[in-house]
Amino acid sequence: MSQNEVVSYEGIEQLSLDAFVRPSYLNYAMYVIMDRALPFIGDGFKPVQRRIIYAMSELGLRSTTKHKKSARTVGDVLGKYHPHGDTACYEAMVLMAQDFSYRYPLIEGQGNWGAPDDPKSFAAMRYTEARLSPYAKLLLSELGQGTVEWQPNFDGTMEEPRTLPARVPNVLLNGATGIAVGMATDIPPHNLREVAAACIRLIEQPKATLAELCEHVLGPDYPTGAEIITPRDELMKIYESGHGSVRMRARWEYLQGEVVVHELPYQVSGSRVLEQIAGQMRNKKLPWVEDLRDESDHENPTRLVIVPRSNRIDIERMMSHLFASTDLERTYRVNLNVIGINGRPQVRSLREMLKEWLEYRFETVRRRLEFRLRKVRDRLHLLEGLLIAFLNIDEVIHIIRTEDEPRPVLMKRFDLTEVQADYILDTRLRQLARLEEMKIRAEQEELEKERESLEKTLGSKARMKTLIRKELQADAEEYGDDRRSVIVERAAAEALDETDLAPSEPVTVVLSEKGWVRSAKGHEIDASGLSYKAGDSYLDSARMRSNQQAVFIDSTGRSYALQAHTLPSARGQGEPLTGRLSPPSGARFVSVLGGDPDQWYLVASDAGYGFRVQLRDLIANKKGGKSALNVPKNAGVLVPAPIESEQDRLVAITSDGRMLTFPVDELPALSRGKGNKIIGINSKKLATREEFVVAIACVPEGKSLKALSGKRHVSFKLADLEAYAGERGRRGNKLPRGFQKVDRIEVE
Repeated sequence: MSQNEVVSYEGIEQLSLDAFVRPSYLNYAMYVIMDRALPFIGDGFKPVQRRIIYAMSELGLRSTTKHKKSARTVGDVLGKYHPHGDTACYEAMVLMAQDFSYRYPLIEGQGNWGAPDDPKSFAAMRYTEARLSPYAKLLLSELGQGTVEWQPNFDGTMEEPRTLPARVPNVLLNGATGIAVGMATDIPPHNLREVAAACIRLIEQPKATLAELCEHVLGPDYPTGAEIITPRDELMKIYESGHGSVRMRARWEYLQGEVVVHELPYQVSGSRVLEQIAGQMRNKKLPWVEDLRDESDHENPTRLVIVPRSNRIDIERMMSHLFASTDLERTYRVNLNVIGINGRPQVRSLREMLKEWLEYRFETVRRRLEFRLRKVRDRLHLLEGLLIAFLNIDEVIHIIRTEDEPRPVLMKRFDLTEVQADYILDTRLRQLARLEEMKIRAEQEELEKERESLEKTLGSKARMKTLIRKELQADAEEYGDDRRSVIVERAAAEALDETDLAPSEPVTVVLSEKGWVRSAKGHEIDASGLSYKAGDSYLDSARMRSNQQAVFIDSTGRSYALQAHTLPSARGQGEPLTGRLSPPSGARFVSVLGGDPDQWYLVASDAGYGFRVQLRDLIANKKGGKSALNVPKNAGVLVPAPIESEQDRLVAITSDGRMLTFPVDELPALSRGKGNKIIGINSKKLATREEFVVAIACVPEGKSLKALSGKRHVSFKLADLEAYAGERGRRGNKLPRGFQKVDRIEVE
């Protein structure tokens, strides 16, 4: 386009992107909220559900009629009221028919309408048949009695109800779920008898508190026999705020050494639960379980059998683990968000919800009574005209036969209204001749009584309350049932950790000089006699149980821990610790410890510093371990010595051939640090590695110390050690000639 050309926007509307997007998004959001996702408080329906039920009632598919193909019903809904997808419409229809999804199903189906194990496995609509359930009467019975507002359908060819005149608070009974724009709703189902009782309480005592209403509404009531384990005070908070969460737990019993699960939480698949348990068994995370079976059939829809490995297993603890780690326990979100009478969405408390529904119900009943009163008055007016006609039958028939325009003549002669004159003229002469005064007067009397009763009820608030209360009681009696979801307050489920689940067997963990580790079954293992890689040899070993942790100490004073049952078998040569742990560069492993976490050890550096520590304080779950012993410069880490009691004698021997002994309780108990001085070492000689601590040991009462020097050894009893006793931190005394170069020491 050349620069001289000018674009003319005449006749073209210009709109900024912001001015276009904002209203568009708002319109979309409001459409989703109002017409798709959120239910109306009056009847508890979303538009698609309301249209399905209404269309089925128009087709005459009552609970007493034959079932009709679902495809024809869906076609009717789409063609007349709901111009959307047939699949989504059919899915909404299926949901209302599933007795395991809806507490009080609105539709009775024939054919495959899904199963509790797989609710989405229903047959196509051309294969299933449906009709309304008896419960649907509670939403349709007052439809033709002037109780609802009507609106044109999508193409304006017919009318549909804005809401259905629900006789019970269906929004709470069947619940609802939906995701709108910026908000959602999750209303759990409730028991009809409980909700009706709460409504009656609120009618009789308009100022009844939430706590008083909760005396009747104990909690949600799902269409499953599983337990609701949420504490009572938490349920109260949910009903007070309108949001929270409810926990459900499967019900089980212990029969003949087997766990039988016979009730699952709401919408939990039994096959999925078995999959989860089997997965744990495959991954060796659940050694307590021997076998799984699904014995569900038509008589027992849910029967999952879990076979423990032995009768010594703590069943309660095992089930607690399964509740925590599988769908045997599930949490359900609660968000009491509905569209109110004012047409706006809002999260309501239980009291607000019941109160608003009762307002809706009072208005519905008032409209029903007024409609009936108008009908009665109109009929009485017509009967009055009929009676005049009967009393003057010959004259009336004469006027009709002779007059060209009988209507004004009849009106003038007998003082009739247009309506009365038209009704007489519309009645056949044969029927007029057959009129009986007794019948007319009997009908008049009956209608007069009804008129008086209606006028009294409409004129009295107390009578209105009584009427609604009686209707609620009658509906609860006819359609209500006992609670299914048992409310039992239980302790929170806890998943067992790896150590609890691992089998407890005696094992010996063996560490090589090059840092390779393996685990051998039993405690009678000759660790030094195992085969090692070329250039590698035995360094240390520790006896423990397979469900305990093996603790490794490196030359920098850091400690690490690994589950003993996860270590490779001693049938091979093991694997390097560096594959699982991340020690500092240049560090080497010096020792392995294991056994009771309460066991005390003496940890020390060859600079002559150390402290007492429990094994549990050395356990580090991180790959990089943790700093346990602060090692001075130019010093190394000694193999920790086990402590049997505080009365043990601590023995320390230096490379200079000096030995010092003193009570071990003189050293402090720390979880980490450098420790206190055990034996005096010349700092200059330590720096050049001329002098350092060779070995440490703790000698219990009744045992002796064996010092090995080359092929020679010398034993010291406790009495002999007295010669080397001294204050902590002293230099100690010289060992006998020939044993001043000690290689290692042993307690025997």
